[in-house]
Amino acid sequence: MTDPHTWDEPTWRGKVEAVRAGRNLLPDTWPNGARCAVALSFDSDHETNELRDGGASTARLSWGEYGTRRGIPRIRKVLDRFGMKASFFVPAVSALLHPDEQRELADEGHEIGLHGWIHELNTGLDVTTERDLMLRAADTLEKISGIRPVGMRTPSWDYSPNTLTLAREMGLLYDSSLFSDDDPYEIVQNGDPTGIVELPVEWIRDDAVYFMMNRFGAQRPYTPPTDVLDIFTREFEGAYAEGGLFLLTMHPHVIGYRSRIFILRDLLHQIAAKGDCWVATHAQIAQYCAQQAGMTPKGPK
Repeated sequence: MTDPHTWDEPTWRGKVEAVRAGRNLLPDTWPNGARCAVALSFDSDHETNELRDGGASTARLSWGEYGTRRGIPRIRKVLDRFGMKASFFVPAVSALLHPDEQRELADEGHEIGLHGWIHELNTGLDVTTERDLMLRAADTLEKISGIRPVGMRTPSWDYSPNTLTLAREMGLLYDSSLFSDDDPYEIVQNGDPTGIVELPVEWIRDDAVYFMMNRFGAQRPYTPPTDVLDIFTREFEGAYAEGGLFLLTMHPHVIGYRSRIFILRDLLHQIAAKGDCWVATHAQIAQYCAQQAGMTPKGPK
């Protein structure tokens, strides 16, 4: 690879334009006069974080197992308390390890979305392999949950040069892996509107960055749970003030601990207390935004 400072303009401009934010899809109004939309998501990585890296650490595999044994039940209890539905992005291997979990969540009205095969990094894959894993993952989630996924979140929010093309081939309604805005927008590929809704993410609105650590490295981030609640609350209040979208990403093996689950509980209490927030799955929000913008609704082919 040549040094970036030697690139000509078509090269560096082509990298920038390959995947870009298109028109803003924030609707003029949310359903039933809601002030803002709330999209709660949980990345059910479970054991796949360690399996992706070779599965050498039994301890880290057990950490992933905590997510399904303790994290998911606590999350479901909080969601049930407020009658709110969420989106669970599930690697296919996680679904195969814990099929009853996915069936029960789907039966309760939650969404099961694509999150790779084994939480692989797409940028390390050739296009043939990436296509195979995406299709197999979709087939697996459909077989287990009974519903074909209509949206994806790439593992680790990692996009290869082929990811968007493959999502278009699959006819996906939405993606939730990119960062270009706070509110929904249409993804543009090399200047071509794709018809795919982006529900943008942000590390600020992700529980992992505040609590994760690397036992064998220098990574020791730890933010007091009360401070994390304050950050999430401020993000929500900002979305509410602007009439926009508040999208939160959490992980069962991170948020599901006794000392942290209150973050979700207290935040949902504040959202419910507003009385005019539309809490919906990612698929429901993407579909509504697409319809309001006059886009042709997408779905699996």
